[in-house]
Amino acid sequence: MSARCVSGAAIAAAVALCTLGTAAGAQDIPYRIGRWNPDSFGNQRVVLHVAQSSLPARGPVRALIPWRRRDFHPEGKRIIVTDGQGKRVPNAVALRVRRDSGDVVFEAAGGDADYYLYYLPYAGSVRSNYPKITYPAPDSTADPAWIRGARSGAAGLPRAAVIAFESVDTMSQVWPMEVIATASEVAALLARFHGQPMAVFPEDRTRPIKMTTDLPMRWAAMADRRELLGTALRDEYYAFQLGVWALTTLDSVRVQFAALSGPGGASIPKTAFNCINTDGVDWMGRAYQRTVTVLSGRVSPIWCGVMVPATARAGEYRGTATVVASGGKRSAVPIRLTVVPERVINHGDDEPWRLSRLRWLDSRLAAEGAPMAPYTPVGGSPAAFSVLGRQIALDPFGFPKQITSFFDPGMTKLVARGRPMLVRPIALQVEDSAGHAMTFQPGAVSVTQRTASRVSFRSSGQSGALHLGVRGELDFDGNLEYQVAVVADRAMPVNDIRLTLPFRNDVARFFMGMSQMGGRAPGKYDWRWDVTRNQDAVWLGDVNAGVQLTLKDEHYIRPLNTNFYQLRPLVMPRSWSNAGRGGCHFEASVNSYDATCYGGPRTLAKGDTLWFNFRLLVTPFHPLDTRTHFDTRYYHSYKPVDTIRAAGANLVNVHHATDINPFINYPFLRPAAMKAYADSVHAAKMRFKIYYTVRELTNRAPELWALRSLGSDVLASGPGGGHSWLQEHMVDDYITGWVVPERRDVAMVTSGISRWHNFYVEGMQWLTQHEGVDGIYLDDVAFDRATMLRLRRVLTANGTPGEKIDLHSANQYNKADGYTSSANLYLEHFPFVDRLWFGEYFNYNNSPEYWLVEMSGVPFGLLGEMLQDGGNPWRGMLFGMTARLPWAGDPRAIWKVWDDFGIATATMQGWWTPNAPVTTGRTDILATTYSRPGAALIAVASWARDTTPVTLAINWRALGLDSTRVRIDAPEITGFQPARSFKPGEAIPVPNGRGWLLMVKPLTGVAAPGKLPR
Repeated sequence: MSARCVSGAAIAAAVALCTLGTAAGAQDIPYRIGRWNPDSFGNQRVVLHVAQSSLPARGPVRALIPWRRRDFHPEGKRIIVTDGQGKRVPNAVALRVRRDSGDVVFEAAGGDADYYLYYLPYAGSVRSNYPKITYPAPDSTADPAWIRGARSGAAGLPRAAVIAFESVDTMSQVWPMEVIATASEVAALLARFHGQPMAVFPEDRTRPIKMTTDLPMRWAAMADRRELLGTALRDEYYAFQLGVWALTTLDSVRVQFAALSGPGGASIPKTAFNCINTDGVDWMGRAYQRTVTVLSGRVSPIWCGVMVPATARAGEYRGTATVVASGGKRSAVPIRLTVVPERVINHGDDEPWRLSRLRWLDSRLAAEGAPMAPYTPVGGSPAAFSVLGRQIALDPFGFPKQITSFFDPGMTKLVARGRPMLVRPIALQVEDSAGHAMTFQPGAVSVTQRTASRVSFRSSGQSGALHLGVRGELDFDGNLEYQVAVVADRAMPVNDIRLTLPFRNDVARFFMGMSQMGGRAPGKYDWRWDVTRNQDAVWLGDVNAGVQLTLKDEHYIRPLNTNFYQLRPLVMPRSWSNAGRGGCHFEASVNSYDATCYGGPRTLAKGDTLWFNFRLLVTPFHPLDTRTHFDTRYYHSYKPVDTIRAAGANLVNVHHATDINPFINYPFLRPAAMKAYADSVHAAKMRFKIYYTVRELTNRAPELWALRSLGSDVLASGPGGGHSWLQEHMVDDYITGWVVPERRDVAMVTSGISRWHNFYVEGMQWLTQHEGVDGIYLDDVAFDRATMLRLRRVLTANGTPGEKIDLHSANQYNKADGYTSSANLYLEHFPFVDRLWFGEYFNYNNSPEYWLVEMSGVPFGLLGEMLQDGGNPWRGMLFGMTARLPWAGDPRAIWKVWDDFGIATATMQGWWTPNAPVTTGRTDILATTYSRPGAALIAVASWARDTTPVTLAINWRALGLDSTRVRIDAPEITGFQPARSFKPGEAIPVPNGRGWLLMVKPLTGVAAPGKLPR
């Protein structure tokens, strides 16, 4: 069999790629790229030629087509035959359609002519970002009498020659690994390997194994010469595959390598090899082994690699790879690797086609490290651990007996006098079957490990036959994780096991989570577990003091988010949910606001361990960085640098589906173009960030088929469907993601937590080092806080100033997303994020408390921007929020006022601040003040029903101004307010849903006042 594989440039030129060999007894037929509209005819076709010598005049011809299709039940799919101009030939009939071949008769016009047979036409919402594609059943436009004649006379009809098999683009090509072996070829292979447990077919990285239920045709021809032949450069990570065909079910599959022997006694040690399918490193940096099982009759690709030493002698190296399985089953294949004298750069990572980046799946980059600014190391002892702005004192069980915040109410600085959050210790309580509280004798808290970033501790308790084991970890950002084991020495019924968080009433002002949108804390509220709702966490607190509680068990898996939650929802924790008996109760009393999460009645089995794990995320994380916020102006679009600079922006976010970042979440395919654009941005004294996350992955990623071989480890399992490419190549067991039809960019959803996050962190470092990327724009988050922390470390290490990470989210309080609040869902990431863009589908008519908790980020140390329909600019200014160019709204006029006033150096004193210098006396019309020496900017916004006159109560002393020597001006702001002046004490009319931006300055020529009046 011949195989002509050519370069990517030649492929793009649509020349013949490879040739169908004679192993199947068929003629040589090239596979190549054609050009047509796939949304009309599908992605695959056969080119047929009718010669004048065989058919001088119009009449039926017969085509015998050895198409070797991988799709199942092809007889149930439509076939369309067209002439050379794309017009459908009306008289055509399929006499036989099988996976290996087709037999079709059609009416030809006579004379030399080409015809096209499309065998996978599809229909549906082809221009949608979430297309729903189907494959129509066979139809017929032929005359019934013509069909009868074609069938009866088929044996004597002239033949149409099969000239080529064509795919609509390189993405859709099927040669060589999706061209199936016939049943007779498979039978011959079975006879060849009779009595053996498996057959192993090595393949180079350029031919990824894509089928698991069929053998590729090329394996039928290479059965007696199975050998890996590859060429690598020095210092390259050379990736390859071992295709394991199980002739009996194989369990615990592993690969054993022998050292490769080379020229002059040189060798490559066996320790230079690894296989990503059998061994790995998880996203937390922990090594593990994967269990690989291959069912009888199935194919499983094992992706491996060898790190060629930088000092390797050039020449040919030989060795063996042996696939072994339990029960002594084994099969060895030879490996021949030619090492050339040249040395590759970055182990081959600069050229994605080499697949050297597969080793990134096992990266531990930035898994450990010191706290980054503004955070400080974890200090103190269990009596009073300290992190930035917070103190946690533990009781003898290891649970917090007090949590204290040292953030000022305005969230702009730390203060010396702390604010305690609890009225008594947080406690895990057990009631016996009679409803009596069991008294536990505590152990002592002991520190088991300590670094600058984390302290680990443990304690225990016992009450009769019931044991309590407590392990905890406190991170520098205020993340406090607990693993709590409850173990019974004998079977015993209990009425309840519950966790109680007794907050101070003045702290528990606001509430978010467990089916409640962000806003004021309810006086009394009950919540029960419901798998349809992504609701395992609740945040309670005030602007400068709060705690998020998340309930887990030992089987916690981060669910999918956004549109995909219902496809892989939360796994109910056995301990807390207790088959629907568990829930949480919140209630305010005279002395406290109690949050109680219970498991309900159950019988503990002897020796059984229930894990009542939970996380406390203590907020805020850091003070507001108002200076950076107001100095940083976003332009969220890929535009010429001069356009961005002229708009007044200084940071550009480049989305995917652009020329330099064309495919979603794989920004490595246009490195030169991206680097050139980054350089031009930097030359203009601006900064450059890109869209790059992990929730979905484009089908253009070269590593895709290696990831597919890992089952659901990286690519999430699901119902399939969607875009035609997915149905024809991935076939099943996937979740379709975002599609950009014009770029044929087709994404699949990834698993919530996986080794792909190791790749992601390495990719971020590569982007900063090689493409000039200063940071990332995240469109929702599909990973946990550990990955976000690693990203932050990598981006901090790049040395560029300013914001690194901004996070966008659409409002997820809907059925598809599990009725979750974006801020509550992503709170674990907020310590490492610089800015929020929580605006898409958010309702700007909701209450000020909703704005504060769900959208602004203020209670957590963040600021952000608005999005949906440009937001509400008057209300937005209460929180330091504008729109973002050029998506919706135009903030440039407001930016000008900011600069005229000097807002970047001002102190923000929000309406939520108890001693705010400017108040309105109303709860439906609010004011936020930005003050600096000698001036103030006052934002006023209304939620009142009608235009309402408001007289501002101004603490002139606090502002450092004399009320008799100031002017209050509303500067003209296009689309926002007309120019107008007010006198101190004058009633200001505030329209419903709108407001004012008032600049307060001393009168021109008036000397600075001495002692100021109150």
